[in-house]
Amino acid sequence: MDPDERDESLREKTCLSTSDRLSGDPYSAVMQYVHNEIGGYLWDERGSIEVPPWLSPVPPVSLQRDALLENIVRFIDGDGCLDFAQSVSKFVEECILPQIPCMIAVDHSLTGGAFASLVGFYKPDDISLIIVDSHVDSLPTSAMSGAIQYDMATNPNSVYDPADPFLRNRPDSYNASSFIYYLLEEGLIDPRNLYLVGVSDYPPKKAFRIKDGRIKHYLDCYSSLKRNGVKILTKKDLSLSPATLTNLIGRVKTPYVYISIDMDIGARNALNGVRFRNYQGINENQIYRIAMSLREMIDQGVRLAGMDLMEFNPRRANSGNMPSDDHTYLIAFNLIKIICFSEKYPFCAD
Repeated sequence: MDPDERDESLREKTCLSTSDRLSGDPYSAVMQYVHNEIGGYLWDERGSIEVPPWLSPVPPVSLQRDALLENIVRFIDGDGCLDFAQSVSKFVEECILPQIPCMIAVDHSLTGGAFASLVGFYKPDDISLIIVDSHVDSLPTSAMSGAIQYDMATNPNSVYDPADPFLRNRPDSYNASSFIYYLLEEGLIDPRNLYLVGVSDYPPKKAFRIKDGRIKHYLDCYSSLKRNGVKILTKKDLSLSPATLTNLIGRVKTPYVYISIDMDIGARNALNGVRFRNYQGINENQIYRIAMSLREMIDQGVRLAGMDLMEFNPRRANSGNMPSDDHTYLIAFNLIKIICFSEKYPFCAD
């Protein structure tokens, strides 16, 4: 499911031709590695959630006319993301539990559905949520809109078009940029049991000195996370001291943990096949080190309740002059091996 309203995404989709032999399903691409390398006695393939073809990352040429900005906005504003997250929750409840789900998908809002099903199966106080992501994903649409309005009013080089009708009066919907906000608001996760790792979009200190009400509302979405007990480890924190990750994970006290990895954590560095590339991510070895730290936590007694790999862009994955130029799907598979199957990964020199 790929309800991405950005111009970059819409241009990519509408420029596809019948000669572009792309698979729109990252699940199939990653599962090829699983089939080839992991013994079938260790896993069981339970299938996928059906998504309308026009809403896929690679819509058929005959349906590209439906992948319009107006339709994407209508889907998001009408809580279409929430509908699909609830479908994921139902699928996990009926088809997977009490086994451990591993989801491979595009839109990060679906994580909320998988996690909600596990909260219902265990207890809210018994499960932590660790999200490895370049973005905080706890921004209501109104906060985002306010920040955009401020940028248009004060920045002569703003990339936003004041005439764009979709930059104003949008409802606060459940989507990929806000799903963590709703998990917290609904009490599905105790903020003290929420860990955000690798964040690149946390505002600099000077931003908090701006007095404009629109920016204050936007910034409070970040500061309130820390104020309420959410643990945030930025990309800069990881670079300055890798030990901070070990220390952070050591604070997990719940018996279970759900791990969500947004593949943009390695954007424009380790890999290219992701939706959001506005921040340069970490390199491949650093990604594996995060995974190894998470695996060590599991080996020390915190039980894995579920995991997912999200935010793929199949139009860019395995792109380049040769398929080997991009390793998005291979890296995703290696993360599954490390976290789910305790596969030790040999690090190369940085």
